[in-house]
Amino acid sequence: MKTLVLSAFLTSVALTAQDLSELERDAKALEIYLQDKKDHEEHCPALKWEQPSLDTYKEELTSQLPEGCK
Repeated sequence: MKTLVLSAFLTSVALTAQDLSELERDAKALEIYLQDKKDHEEHCPALKWEQPSLDTYKEELTSQLPEGCK
């Protein structure tokens, strides 16, 4: 339950890489990375997409799904 609340909080707040510690940034990037993977499989598996590396997510802290997928 605590994880769900924390996850909801982190996704509801627009954050920049400078606002987070390295550990928090890595955790947020991993969360977005895994959510993108799941969303692609559930919502647009026929759409060809190569998921960027986790480093890309760490830099941008945003979904990397292509337009029209979600």
